[in-house]
Amino acid sequence: MICVLVSSEFASLSFDRVGATRTNMGLQEKINANPTVYAVATPARKKFDVDEALDEDVADPFDSDEVFEILRHINDPEHPLTLEQLKVMSLENIHVDDANSRIKIYFTPTIPHCSMATLIGLCLRVKLLRSLPPRFKVDILITPGTHSSEAAVNKQLNDKERVAAALENSHLLTVVNKCIAHTDK
Repeated sequence: MICVLVSSEFASLSFDRVGATRTNMGLQEKINANPTVYAVATPARKKFDVDEALDEDVADPFDSDEVFEILRHINDPEHPLTLEQLKVMSLENIHVDDANSRIKIYFTPTIPHCSMATLIGLCLRVKLLRSLPPRFKVDILITPGTHSSEAAVNKQLNDKERVAAALENSHLLTVVNKCIAHTDK
């Protein structure tokens, strides 16, 4: 297991471990070769007032359902499955406080020593950075008790400088972009 504590190591963790584990992106070995795949529920459509939805003067509130829709189709970096199919992401683990512009997301790696946890969290952060208004403060955390390096990964994922440094790594950014490609369904 590799724990990363400084910006430059953030990129090298993901780069090294992605290079060692990515099968569906042209690499060989998998850390969790046989994950459990879960059925995906079709979300219920919310009823809304068309006039209000089209009114530019009415602020559209964000809720957990909307954030989940943004994230649910992100691909796992190790398997050709979505984070929802692997139960890495679930609606119950997304908490939105629209009034205070805060979002807290918990994700659950498939195994306690998952070396992809940092990369998965980075994919979630990048997708939200590209999808949400900048007013939101987003915390991305590993579900408590589900990962052996939970504290270190949480610290890394919520440090703006470390995230920015990681995204300067072109290989890492390519992998993140592949994971979030075609997620606007």
